[in-house]
Amino acid sequence: MATILALHAHPDDIEELCAGTLARLAAAGHTVRLVTATAGECGSDATDLAATGALRRAEAAQAAALIGAEYACAGLPDLGVFNCDAHRRTITEMIRSARPDIVIAPSPVDYHPDHEAVSVLARDACFAASVPNYATGPSAPLAAIPHLYFTDPIEGRDRDGRKVAADFAVDVSEVMETKRAMLARHASQSAWVARQHGIADSTDGMVRFAAWRGQAFGVAFAEGFRHYRHHPYPRAPLLQELLGAAVRQPSPDAAAS
Repeated sequence: MATILALHAHPDDIEELCAGTLARLAAAGHTVRLVTATAGECGSDATDLAATGALRRAEAAQAAALIGAEYACAGLPDLGVFNCDAHRRTITEMIRSARPDIVIAPSPVDYHPDHEAVSVLARDACFAASVPNYATGPSAPLAAIPHLYFTDPIEGRDRDGRKVAADFAVDVSEVMETKRAMLARHASQSAWVARQHGIADSTDGMVRFAAWRGQAFGVAFAEGFRHYRHHPYPRAPLLQELLGAAVRQPSPDAAAS
C-alpha cells in the first residue's frame, strides 16, 4: 500500500480538483493525507480571520474524514504564500511528516497567487524533503524524492484563459457523490464564492467542470493530472499504476474539446 499526500493552498481546493481520485485511492486501502498551506482565513466577509480559519479547518477535517483521510494545515497566511525559504521549510516539514510516496500538488499556473506559490513550494519541497542537511523540524528526511503530480488548475485554464492540457485523467464517475459530499462540507464558502467569484453554486460548478474534463477522456466525470518527471524526480507512473483501469489517456481530438 502507498501513502498519498494531496497538498493545496486552501480548504476546498483539494475537493474541487482531486477528491474523486483520493476517494478511489482510499477505498483501495491506500493511506491518504490532505494538507492545506493556509486555513483560507480570508475567505469570508462575515467572520474575522481567526474565526474563519478555525471554521474552515474544521470543514476540511470533516471532508477528509468522509474517505478516512487525515487533514492538517501548514498555517501559512492566506493571500500571503510566497516562494521563500521560510515557507519552503514549512512545506518541506509537512511533506516529511506525511511520509508520502506520491504528492499531488496545485497546477503551476492558476488564477490564484497562493495556488501558484504552493505549486512551486511543493515541487521544491519534494526535492528538499530528502536532503538531510536541509533542516525543517522534528520529522526525519525522506529516503527519496516522492513522485510528484499536478492537478488541473481551476476551470482547466491559466490566468489568460488558455486551456491547460492534462497528461491523463482519472475516471471519477463512480465516486462523484463522495466528491460532491466532500465539497459540500465547506458550507462556509457558499456565500463568499457567490459574492467574490460570481458562482451561485460552487458544487454545481465543480460537477460541470468534472463533466467537461471527462468529455475529453470519454467518461462522464474525470479529474486531470500532469506527472512532473524532470531530473531527478521519479519518472515511474506510480499514481497511474495504483489507479489501474480508472486512468484514461487523452484521445487524439482531446485538444479540441
